[in-house]
Amino acid sequence: MNAILQEKSVKQRYAAAARTPEAALCCPVNYDAKYLEILPQEVIEKDYGCGNPSQYLRAGETVLDLGSGTGKVCFIAAQIVGSEGKVIGIDMTEEMLAVARRNAPIVAERLGYSNVEFRKGRIQDLALNLELLDEALKKRPITDAASFLAADDLAAELRARQPLVAGGSIDVVISNCVLNLVETNSKQQLFREIFRVLRKGGRAVISDIVSDEEVPEEMQNDPVLWSGCVSGAFTEEAFLAAFAEAGFFGMQILRRDDQPWRTVEGIEFRSVTVQAFKGKQGPCYERDQAVIYLGPFKEVLDDDNHRIERGRRYAVCDKTYQLYRNEPYKQHFAFVDPIQAISPQAARPFECSGMRIRHPKESKGQQNRLTTAPSQCCDGGRCP
Repeated sequence: MNAILQEKSVKQRYAAAARTPEAALCCPVNYDAKYLEILPQEVIEKDYGCGNPSQYLRAGETVLDLGSGTGKVCFIAAQIVGSEGKVIGIDMTEEMLAVARRNAPIVAERLGYSNVEFRKGRIQDLALNLELLDEALKKRPITDAASFLAADDLAAELRARQPLVAGGSIDVVISNCVLNLVETNSKQQLFREIFRVLRKGGRAVISDIVSDEEVPEEMQNDPVLWSGCVSGAFTEEAFLAAFAEAGFFGMQILRRDDQPWRTVEGIEFRSVTVQAFKGKQGPCYERDQAVIYLGPFKEVLDDDNHRIERGRRYAVCDKTYQLYRNEPYKQHFAFVDPIQAISPQAARPFECSGMRIRHPKESKGQQNRLTTAPSQCCDGGRCP
């Protein structure tokens, strides 16, 4: 089945599911009941997903939901991020957008604030605003080869001048059982787009269906299996690899269902939720910092190929030091700052060709001879 037919099968099935609920399109998902109280019944009934990425959001964040459908996860996210946060839903299906948009004012009235909007676009092309393109093509319809090429130029201009989602504008990208629906040839672009729209330090939290084996071509050519979130699935390993290939770091499986959602021809398809971070790119500078891996493993290897043994004091560049001080690493490390701080302006380039142990005197200073009185015990009492 070619790319056009893959996308067409998805549009047709989800357009129908926007009109009449279809149980076969979703896995059982347990949402916090308190977030469902203000949701219109139509939104709840026409929800299709396999996980709940909204539970990993925080107040005040700007959230982008890919394949937002009728808006259920967006409306839940709106309550979590609060009035200071913002939620943007992206979907390409007119019927799904219609349901979400007509219910958005109802949810906003019940919440007491409005922080959700829905935009029409393809999640593998987050720069192209399809509604702006629709408006332009109504004025200049495609009638021949020349107008077809002109439309292509127009789309490129819209991406550059009026992007659907601007680069570096999003704190968290979420998605619920949608990435597997993107046609095969666009999947790599999809992950690059997720990376593009995230700010430095932002993260993706994606729930999706993955397989335990490669899906054979004959299954991929089945439009029912494709549109049913089955035959377009990544393998478990390939799903994580796609994040790494796009430039993410700190990939972590937050949830993996023990039991498969479906088994087709011996291949198991199950729901996972993966978190990945943006921000490891950039130059390396020496500021005499060190990190100590606390365990429990004997050694670990990070996404920049830093191999670190438990309990040893390693020299790291400032970029790596700052990464480790935040999610998802911070609870696994102790951090050693130099006694004499080195400003970013005074920092020299750091040699990243291999890991080395940092001697304590590098952080304390070679001539340091400081002697101190005993400190108090950490509980504030007397030491025995």
